[in-house]
Amino acid sequence: MTIRVLVADDQPLMRTAFDMTLRAEEDIDLVGEAADGAQAIEQARRLRPDVVLMDIRMPILDGVEATRILAAEDKSTRILILTTFDIDEYVIEALRAGASGFLLKDVRPDELVLAIRVVARGDALLAPSVTRRLLDAFAVSLPPVRPQRASALQGLTRSELRVLTLVGKGLSNDEIASELFVADTTVRTHIRHILDKLDLRDRVQAVVFAYDTGLVQPTRR
Repeated sequence: MTIRVLVADDQPLMRTAFDMTLRAEEDIDLVGEAADGAQAIEQARRLRPDVVLMDIRMPILDGVEATRILAAEDKSTRILILTTFDIDEYVIEALRAGASGFLLKDVRPDELVLAIRVVARGDALLAPSVTRRLLDAFAVSLPPVRPQRASALQGLTRSELRVLTLVGKGLSNDEIASELFVADTTVRTHIRHILDKLDLRDRVQAVVFAYDTGLVQPTRR
């Protein structure tokens, strides 16, 4: 199965570098390029890529707002944010907007290809522990609990609520299984039900949701 990729970056040299890397892969098809966020939205609507590589800082419309718009329109499209700094408030906002992870712009070609394959199959690129570290880094500037989102928790069972809390705290499936004295398959089932019920893309979004609803409190540093 071929992975359709759209690259959005305002630097022509970066777009060329990504083009050279991706066109060498038999299972990846670079279907389009965009030089700003507005073009990225237009191209994504027209080309329906599986994965969008989205620069976080672009003219006309930045990558955060473009991610927010595309994520709301089509939950099947995975968005990978491209950034210069790994600890960046804009990265936090992009994850909250619906991105499945981020990559540094100096990422190695093999790491870029692997990341695209990971998110294309529906997995989150970031481990929950990494997502939590990023959220904790900007805990002071995070907005307050969102009551509208918190109300969605009422649709979860007690077991699912407990699993979501542990995912939000950065635990892996094995760690959650050990904590709750259940099988790993049970944890995976709970997580799948949680994502379906809350209309979330992946574990990254689950961690963000746990913070937004107050289910998990940031660790003050």
